Amino acid sequence: MAPRGQRQSSAARSAPRRRRPARDGDGLIPVLARAVREVESAVERSDVRPSVRTKFQVVALLVREERARVNADQNATDTYRAEQLRRLDGVATILAKAAARETSLLGLLAEDAVVSEAGARLKRDMLKSAGVEAPQEEVAPVEPATPPDAARRVVPQAVVQRQLANPFLAPDFSAAPSRPPRPRRLAGWELIGPLLKSFEYAGAAASMTLPEATSLNAASGLELMPHQARLIAAAAAGHRTFLLADEPGLGKTAQALLAARAANAYPLLAVVPNVVKTNWAREAGLWTPQKTATVIHGDGDTIDGFADIVVVNYEVLDRHVGWLGDLGFRGMVVDEAHFIKNKKSQRSRNVLQLSERIRTRTPRPLLMALTGTPLINSIEDFTAIWQYLGWIDEKGPRAELMESLEETELTPADPGFYAAARGSVIDLGIVRRRKVDVAADIPARRIADLPVELDGALGRSIRDAERELANRLVQRYQTALETRTSGTTVEGIDHELVRRVAGWERTEMANAKTGENVFTLVRRIGTAKAGLAADYAAQLAQNVGKVVFFARHIEVMDAAEELFAERGIRFSSIRGDQTARNRQKNIDAFVNDPEVSIAVCSLLAAGVGLNLQVASNVVLAELSWTNAEQTQAIDRVHRIGQDMPVTAWRIIAAQTIDTRIADLIDSKSSLAARALDGSDEEVSSSADFQLEALAALLTDALENAL
Repeated sequence: MAPRGQRQSSAARSAPRRRRPARDGDGLIPVLARAVREVESAVERSDVRPSVRTKFQVVALLVREERARVNADQNATDTYRAEQLRRLDGVATILAKAAARETSLLGLLAEDAVVSEAGARLKRDMLKSAGVEAPQEEVAPVEPATPPDAARRVVPQAVVQRQLANPFLAPDFSAAPSRPPRPRRLAGWELIGPLLKSFEYAGAAASMTLPEATSLNAASGLELMPHQARLIAAAAAGHRTFLLADEPGLGKTAQALLAARAANAYPLLAVVPNVVKTNWAREAGLWTPQKTATVIHGDGDTIDGFADIVVVNYEVLDRHVGWLGDLGFRGMVVDEAHFIKNKKSQRSRNVLQLSERIRTRTPRPLLMALTGTPLINSIEDFTAIWQYLGWIDEKGPRAELMESLEETELTPADPGFYAAARGSVIDLGIVRRRKVDVAADIPARRIADLPVELDGALGRSIRDAERELANRLVQRYQTALETRTSGTTVEGIDHELVRRVAGWERTEMANAKTGENVFTLVRRIGTAKAGLAADYAAQLAQNVGKVVFFARHIEVMDAAEELFAERGIRFSSIRGDQTARNRQKNIDAFVNDPEVSIAVCSLLAAGVGLNLQVASNVVLAELSWTNAEQTQAIDRVHRIGQDMPVTAWRIIAAQTIDTRIADLIDSKSSLAARALDGSDEEVSSSADFQLEALAALLTDALENAL
């Protein structure tokens, strides 16, 4: 009995067909041309019935097969071949236009799309009409059931456009590696347990030997640190799997992007936490500016379907795992890879599914797992990451690791097996460097900006409020320009008037008790960022230990502390409304208790007079109004007694006034340094920053209006 569903097997596609001698107007292409016109007409009438869908699919399959046959026909002349391909292109173009109007047809073009019994019959009838004998064997196993989460999956329109650019040529996976037979010595041994156990014993540092770097210059014009350049040199030399477990602050994102460039692993997929996905696009622009990056938000309506680097966060991956698996990635990076440690979780299953698809379709793809903490609860946390990298499967080591274990000529019964097995796994690509190991390579203090997207209704309301504020400034500027009596005329934007208008707004803001202004706007931005900033602080606390979290407003501190409490992270709270005794109690708890991971500090109340150098990472959840405030906060950690390089992670809301404030702080930092060195220039006050921020907002609005 024939199965309910059929699909075209690879054997059927390649089987030769016997053709009768063609007459004028005979042959397959005229049959396809008539059928495609019927499909086109039905789509234009919005009458896409099942029979029309079947006809669309069969025509697409026959176009693909006929193209392959014409190209492979060694007896055909170049003129004949060119003419036939031109006619096939005409049919394909009509199909593409139909699919553009009715995008549900695109699913019928997938390599594994099911061909129904009606489709198989129609295909045979069309071949018969064209004088072609159809192959006899076209039955394949029944297609697996639809995965339970398929209803939530989407295909962004930009991806549809990419598919339409070349929809009828099947991908060539002939170069994908085949798995060699497993060696015999260790056959029958259970090896996953011993491999994990080998990492419980003390031994040499868990870091593979990396080649020396020949240059510290990145193609983008930036300069690498030596430890970064050595990993990229390994990728350039042909190494293709890495568990990069460097501590935060050592530039794992840049290393991954440049390793992908060295391996030419494009398109590249990066699966990352929500809080850092915008930063990944920013880092790609810095380190690999010649490659385009796109970030998937929600259903992916705004992505660039032709981008070289696709960034997606774990939370929306299940919606996109279908088309991502078919895009043809040659590299994949998983950031904060300890997120996939539970192989039963949906996020882990999605990641493992994608990596398996990439490995089976691409010869030697670049696969990287980035995490400062590969182990959180137990040694078993390794297994999901190793499986993602292709080192093991559910049953045991894969070919490369098994071959390395065989070369040791040891079994788990031999005393030296565990040390040798640990070395075999490390050599597959474990790289671990600590700040203290590379302290000479990195600055004693640095500020790392972490841009975040404010999604949802709150983000939209903030952007709307910023536009309203900008429009109010523009109206005020235009009124002042129209009523000016001095007779002065300025070509383009009158920057002196811009500053006066900003000053008027600044004065009114200081006196106003209600209404939207730059103060309320910045406060709302801080509240919107609170969860993302706290999430990143929690990740840092898991990766490197103690973290100092600074915020300006009480509601931001409250939101952060609520998140830490939900995750079981112990913290100390240092605020301005505390008694001196309670304040010192919380400081002592953070400094002395190893279980207290985070100090949640008020930027105004805790920015001076504290010694918190037990930490080397600072999270600035909200921006200061002066460079001095920011510096004072960082100096709670970067002070005498600190023996580690300090990194301040500045959380910035992308596409908002937050970015302008950050630029202003940076531009004034050099001025502050000059003033402290004896310059007679004044250091800017908070009022100056507010005026500058308003002036920048107005200038941008005027430039956009020109």
